[in-house]
Amino acid sequence: FCPGCRALQPPGPRPDLFRLMRCERSFRIDARQLQRRFRSLQRAVHPDRFVRRPPKEQYYSEQHSSLINKAYQTLLNPLSRGLYLLELNGVEPAQETDCDADSVFLTEIMEINEKLAEPNNEDILEEIETLIK
Repeated sequence: FCPGCRALQPPGPRPDLFRLMRCERSFRIDARQLQRRFRSLQRAVHPDRFVRRPPKEQYYSEQHSSLINKAYQTLLNPLSRGLYLLELNGVEPAQETDCDADSVFLTEIMEINEKLAEPNNEDILEEIETLIK
């Protein structure tokens, strides 16, 4: 909010989600504190509170509300929180692909999947169990 006129301002271009939610930049967070901050921020900027304000402020309200939801969901979930921490530290996690996997192993997996797709047959299940072992 503008300190002088109290009008809602646009969110910054790339806000730090930890700073926004007043959490320490760490993998371990206090989920209750995160939830309290989320609710507090949503009460302040939720679009329902801006229906009688100028269209620009209504738009900013939607942007802020969306950003707060994103921050909450990102920091609440351990996997997304960890990935976000990596991103903040300039680390881009490698995308997993099957092209690096052993082709013989992949062929065996495909054969097992084909056998599992066949109608239930006790012999096939025993064969698959042997292959897996």
